[in-house]
Amino acid sequence: MRLLPALSALTLTIASALAPAAAAGRIGGDNAFSFVALGDMPYNVPEDYTKFDRLIAAVNTLKPAFTLHMGDIKSGSLPCSDEVLKKSYDQIQTFQGALVYTIGDNEWLDCHRKAAGGYNPRERLAKLREMFFANPEKSLGQTPLGVESQAKLMPEFSTYVENTRFSKNGVVFFTAHVPGSNNGFEAQDLEGVKEFFARDKANIAWINATFAKAKADGAKAIVMFVQAEFDESRFQNGAMPRQSGFTNTLDAIEAGARSFGKPVLLIHGDEHYFSIAPLRNSKGKPIPGVNKLMVYGDTLVHAVRVLVDPDSSNVFGFVPLIVPENGMGK
Repeated sequence: MRLLPALSALTLTIASALAPAAAAGRIGGDNAFSFVALGDMPYNVPEDYTKFDRLIAAVNTLKPAFTLHMGDIKSGSLPCSDEVLKKSYDQIQTFQGALVYTIGDNEWLDCHRKAAGGYNPRERLAKLREMFFANPEKSLGQTPLGVESQAKLMPEFSTYVENTRFSKNGVVFFTAHVPGSNNGFEAQDLEGVKEFFARDKANIAWINATFAKAKADGAKAIVMFVQAEFDESRFQNGAMPRQSGFTNTLDAIEAGARSFGKPVLLIHGDEHYFSIAPLRNSKGKPIPGVNKLMVYGDTLVHAVRVLVDPDSSNVFGFVPLIVPENGMGK
């Protein structure tokens, strides 16, 4: 487990590396609650189907307010077939509480790869929207929660059923469809390039609108969740390279966070280990008040419990949710 230093947080509690999930307990004031964040699983099948079932059982025992899935519901080398997607959908539906899912690159953007079956990525994205967002105003899980959908609120972006938001005790949660593989900016064909620019435009409009609404409503904090890690390791001379597909997203987050002026947490997957660090902007500088949480994934079939106390000054705390039988990876 790699833990990066420094964050502004209510508390940071790191459980023993092999400690089992604890039962839900009192975590703060009257408005406090917790949720679970996970992603990038199941990858190594069929054994990871069993591991994911164990993790789901642990989450069900914990009874969080809801669960957030960062996407990549399959590995990049597993076929992007209807059967594989349906298997992941069916597993997700065994979460007893609500689960809100954001789309990763492995389940559509990278499906053109030979190992993934050589599919048309846009066709696979259409299938995901049909399967996972049949009702864009409801989450997944056995006890779905109501969500606001960009597709319903912004008719000009009616395609983007996957961009959703909701609130809990004064904290706004929202997702934007920002996957790995450079957000699709390096698409293999003209149609893929068109898809990137259209989706990027929709994402920026959704980010801007959500930060503005949260500020107008007097929200106490914001949680944004996406699949992609923004490739900070590839910064050139301390800044994001011009060919990055993440620049507009980071610029919108920075502008929104500076205007909002209260704690913002970005949650993402993609690199498969647990870390907490400040979010850096496209110039490589930390954005004030914005921290990022990266969740476990791949061979680390575990999750993170996020503690939320909206009435505290810094709102968020973090506890790894470890399933001992799943091991600690390779």
